[in-house]
This record gives sequence, structure tokens and C-alpha cells, in this order.
Amino acid sequence: MLQRLCVLGSTGSIGDSVLDVVARNSDKYVVYALSAHCNIKKLFRQCLEFNPIVAIVSEPHHAIELQAHLQAVQSRTEVCCGIEALCEVVCVAECDTVVAAIVGAAGLLPTLSAARAGKKILLANKEALVMSGALFMRTARESGAVILPLDSEQNSIFQCLQGCDPELSGVERLILTASGGPFRTLSLASLRDVTPKEACAHPNWVMGRKISVDSATMINKGLEIIEASWLFNTAPSRIEALIHPQSIVHSMVVFRDQSVLAQMGNPDMRMSIAHALAYPQRITSGVAPLDLSQLSALTFEKPDLVRFPCLELAMEVINQPPAASIVLNASNEVAVDAFLSLRISFTDIVRVIDRTLQRIDSAPVNTIDDILAIDDQARRVSRESIARL
Repeated sequence: MLQRLCVLGSTGSIGDSVLDVVARNSDKYVVYALSAHCNIKKLFRQCLEFNPIVAIVSEPHHAIELQAHLQAVQSRTEVCCGIEALCEVVCVAECDTVVAAIVGAAGLLPTLSAARAGKKILLANKEALVMSGALFMRTARESGAVILPLDSEQNSIFQCLQGCDPELSGVERLILTASGGPFRTLSLASLRDVTPKEACAHPNWVMGRKISVDSATMINKGLEIIEASWLFNTAPSRIEALIHPQSIVHSMVVFRDQSVLAQMGNPDMRMSIAHALAYPQRITSGVAPLDLSQLSALTFEKPDLVRFPCLELAMEVINQPPAASIVLNASNEVAVDAFLSLRISFTDIVRVIDRTLQRIDSAPVNTIDDILAIDDQARRVSRESIARL
């Protein structure tokens, strides 16, 4: 039976990779819906290739533009817009699997809606768990939703665990690897002057601009530790990050008998995507074979928290009440956007996050309204901090 997919964030790097794997396995998957923020030209091309029933964009004027393009070629794809449309499309019976690949907090509500509807969720939107971990996992349990991680690190842990609960399978530690980004060896004095182009030039992975900057600051690894603690029911104190510049070992699990399982492969997101799409089977991914004989070395090192102060902040937040994780994520999104638009320097990112964390008191996090209120407050405070820099 064909698996019917709703791909949220189809024009991003994850969405591109998902659709590439789908095209290679067209006998197994069909695209029910695609969504994009504002890349209308690319979404139009995807609609022509995959012929979805529904295409969703963020704004009405983008919907009008896309609808005109589709009508010109007599496409029957329905065009919708807005967050409500996203939340509705993931719940329809015609959709079996939701690929949650929208970047940032914008992906929270539709991903939570998919969990509430009991869907199979291929999760690339780590922010959903960073912001709403307890609520999200409780919702998934109650609805029977299946959550399969798409990010290479989390998917690797999942493969090493084979879906077991770490508490019941003798797991001692989870190790998430990180490349160290483009500034791993750059002099500390030079960091203030790096440009967005330099920050987005990731040495190993093809990623969008925001996640590339997160990799350069290594805050992404802090967010992934928070995400992993929820995904794998593991205390953050038992999860660590190691810098692995070659990006061949994607993550590791250390067991109480001190055996270590590692998942390896070339740095290509299509590997973890193919695994999640077909689980528990395996399908063609298009990833080049890993030739171990051609590898000169695999090296590992502990992160330098002086070089990566955003990671240090994230590690502190992990041990604080849940509201702090929401603030961390929101302030980082605002600060990264300001850096990419040349309003602050690279080293100002951590200053904005730190100031925002200091200015916002902890608050109860019980409902989605609580989460969104804290997120909104953190964004306002972060913008005020940027204005004063």
C-alpha cells in the first residue's frame, strides 16, 4: 500500500532530501500535501513533479501567486495558506505520514496537531520538543502517534537502540556527534568579524542558513540534547556531545557493560530519511557508499566551551525548568535572524540569548498557550536587547 505523505517545509534542505528519496521509491510513496513559507517558484516546481492534492503557503499573496502558476498549467492542486491550514491538513484521513521539516518554532503547532491526530511523524523539527517536550510526548502517547527522528544524530541513536527504552536496555550514555562547524579552528579573536556567508559554509552537511549558523555556534547540539532527552526518555546528564570533524559517526550509545554501538555513513541526510520513511524495512536512499579504506582518520574531541559559549548556555538551560528551553530557542531564533540580516555580529548572538534568559523569570508550562506566551515574551525581550547593542 502506498504511504501518503504530508511534507511540511518541502522547499528546505530536509524537504529536498525527503522528496529525492520519495522519487527514488515512487512505488512506495505518494505526496498528499506540500508546504512552504515563501519560496513559491520552488514549491511550484515540486507541485509539477509530485502532483500533491494540497499545497500550503504562509501568506495570502503567495497563495494567489502559486494558484495562478498552477492554473496556467491546469494543475488540480488546491492551494491554501496560513497556520490553520497546516494544522488541518496533517489531520486528514488521506494523510498517513507527516514529515515535520519546518524550521524553528513555526513548526510547533502543525507538528503538535499531527501528534494529536495520531499520525506517523518523521520529526526534523527539534524545536517542537525543545519547546513542548512534556506536552508533545504525552499527546503522542495518548493518541498513539508514532515518532521517528529524521535528524542524523537522533536517527542514529534510534538505530543503535533499536527502538528500546534506554532505562530497560542497560544504556549508560548517549553521545551526539558534531562537526564543530566552519569555525572549529578559527582564532577566537576572528569570530566577531565572521560573515553570514562564512557561518553558513558548513564543512560537511548541506543545510539551510539558520541551522548552519546554529551549527557554527553549536547551540544546535544543546537543542539536540534537550530533544534527545524527550525522544529517548533519558536524563540530560546522561547525554553528551563530542566534536567529530569527519561527520562519519553520526551518534553512539554506550551501554553499562561499556560496549559502544555507533551508526556510521557518509554525511547525507537522505540516509536517515530513508530509514525513517521505510522503518522497519530499508529502501534505496541515493547516498554514496561509505568506503572505510579511503578514510585517513576518525577523530573526536570535547567541545571547547570558550569557543562555543552558546553550547555552554544551552547546557545550563537543560537543568532549568522547561520555560528556560522555550526562552533559549526563541532568543536564538531572533538573534540568528539579526545576524543573518547584518544587524548584529556573530559573537553578539550569545549576548542576546544570555541577556534574554536573565530577564525572563520562570513560569508554569502546562498548556500550548503557556508555551506560546513565553515564546512571544522571549522574542520581544530579545529584540529589545538587539536594539540596545
